[in-house]
Amino acid sequence: MTIKLRIPTIGLPRKEVISQLRNAKSGDIDWLNGRSWSLVYYGGEEHTGIVRDAYDLYFSENAAGPSMFPSLRRLESEVISMVLGLLGGHGDEVGSMTSGGTESILLAMKAYRDRARDREPEISTPEILIPKSAHPAFIKAAHYLGLKAVPVPLNSDYEADIEAIRHLITPETVCLVASAPTLSQGVADPIVAMGEIALDYGVGLHVDACLGGFLLPFMGQLGYNVQAFDFRVPGVTSISTDLHKNGYAAKGASTVLYRGSQLRRYQYFVDTDWQGGAYASPTMMGTRPGGAVAAAWASMMALGWNGYLDFARRTMDTANALMNGISALPGLSIVGHPVANVFAFCTEDIDVFRLGDRLESRGWRLERQNYPVSLRMIATQNHMDIVPVFLKDLQEVLEVERKQPSASAEKHCAFLYGSRVNCDSDDDLKEMALSQLDDLYSLENV
Repeated sequence: MTIKLRIPTIGLPRKEVISQLRNAKSGDIDWLNGRSWSLVYYGGEEHTGIVRDAYDLYFSENAAGPSMFPSLRRLESEVISMVLGLLGGHGDEVGSMTSGGTESILLAMKAYRDRARDREPEISTPEILIPKSAHPAFIKAAHYLGLKAVPVPLNSDYEADIEAIRHLITPETVCLVASAPTLSQGVADPIVAMGEIALDYGVGLHVDACLGGFLLPFMGQLGYNVQAFDFRVPGVTSISTDLHKNGYAAKGASTVLYRGSQLRRYQYFVDTDWQGGAYASPTMMGTRPGGAVAAAWASMMALGWNGYLDFARRTMDTANALMNGISALPGLSIVGHPVANVFAFCTEDIDVFRLGDRLESRGWRLERQNYPVSLRMIATQNHMDIVPVFLKDLQEVLEVERKQPSASAEKHCAFLYGSRVNCDSDDDLKEMALSQLDDLYSLENV
């Protein structure tokens, strides 16, 4: 790596530091005004101010030291308690806060692996059954933890295929994976049926509710037909849900939840042979930002049940307006049957990626997907007022693309949450992905 910047000999004045940061942000997507359809969940100026103040109050505190900061211990316990109450907990369930959905998933998969090592040593390579629509964090967990990832095909509605699951389970299987909903098409896997299978075969069932955990329960109260997906389903043994998505907390804050304390123990790490004394860590992170814990607590306390209910109403009104508006345009259709605020749409007669390019030229950012080729959107309550503007732009670029098709494109490969390259094979795609990761740390093109 070429060193292009060094620590300044004399530090810059505060005004100059902030000015440079503001200039650096000037080229980023305008998410505040609803131009981005992923990655940011904005609860409005007043709510964000409360969350920011809570984070600042615990800016320097470290949740790795509960004896020094007992208030953080209490706040984290109360966050877990509130989330469990939201997701069907009855009193025996437990959990931990993490830095995000990926860490939550990694910890849950570690717990299933280590429980198998302890209770079923005859299992040489624990297997987890992962639907093709599940978040790549499960494949990442298998890669990191030495698990065998067994892909589960999808049915015509892009849900995990129940009969395929029954045929794929082996004596090595330790866990089934389900999503509520998936990030790719926004559909929910048949979790009630999967719970029955998990009980029949004596395996775990992890539900990835990182997107839906703070939305689906409130949708149910609003009258939507929401299938049971949480601890109300007897076979569900663990759940991951993010606070920094539809929980409107500060990044990064997630939770991993278990039906009982015995399973959670397998996520822990303990070393009793360190020179500094016994070392025990509940999650993968050592230092755990106290600000994220306090901000999550503040978000839940400030919004309350009625606040989340209102956000859910606004979010789903926005999502439904978008899906109805898109479906009304000729040649466009929604993929599958989305159950919440994330969905994808495809085109019949034009290149949908070229349509995405034209939208991007107008300041919109939609995520590109390959299976099937489509554009993905996540609606939030912050998008409500901008829906008519987006639909107008979409109709206009659709008409322009039909009249004046863009130059024919080579095969487009979507990866890294929407980055796009041209490639001819999976090997090319992997190499390009690796190169793009290298580029994240390069100052050559920034």
